Amino acid sequence: MSDAHRVARRAEIIGAALRCFTRAGYQRTSMADIITESGLSAGAIYSYFSGKQQLLVAVADHVLGDRQTALATGGALEGAQSPGGIAANIMRTLAENLRSIAGEGYSKAILQVWAEATIDPEIRELAHSVLGRLLGAVTDALVACAESDPDVLPAGEADARAWAVGYAPVVLGVVQGFIVQQSLLDDFDVDAYIATAVGTL
Repeated sequence: MSDAHRVARRAEIIGAALRCFTRAGYQRTSMADIITESGLSAGAIYSYFSGKQQLLVAVADHVLGDRQTALATGGALEGAQSPGGIAANIMRTLAENLRSIAGEGYSKAILQVWAEATIDPEIRELAHSVLGRLLGAVTDALVACAESDPDVLPAGEADARAWAVGYAPVVLGVVQGFIVQQSLLDDFDVDAYIATAVGTL
């Protein structure tokens, strides 16, 4: 079997697990469900993954990595003139990305990954790594804002980097709240949330 075929087969299995997890939840999904969803034999599945927990780690890596890639390639952290603008760019990029793959339930998958990260050390490490890189990127974007417009800094604050380090978790927290509410609320108003974030941050 070629490397390309193995990569494609692995991605196929991860996709089947992702669909199962988003449809029924991680706890209610069995390996038999994933095998049925994939259309592959049990032997084919177990030749790549030892069980459901290892599959969840792979799904977490896939989901978190895709979101980070979407932000990096979408230019969400470039050119914003305010903290609210940075948050708005991230949320618009994520909203568009999630809409384009809505059939795979990525929005719900993100919440499940975060939930499992609170109890699974390996997934927690993945989430910590991705969020750490995002915080670093948001911090750099905030520094750029402050350097282009010193009025962005609070009165009496002269150290743009120190301010950005403290403010980046707030910006990212607003984005995480956006993901949670978009996932859970059927009548969630994306545009209103983003507009309020721009005016508040």
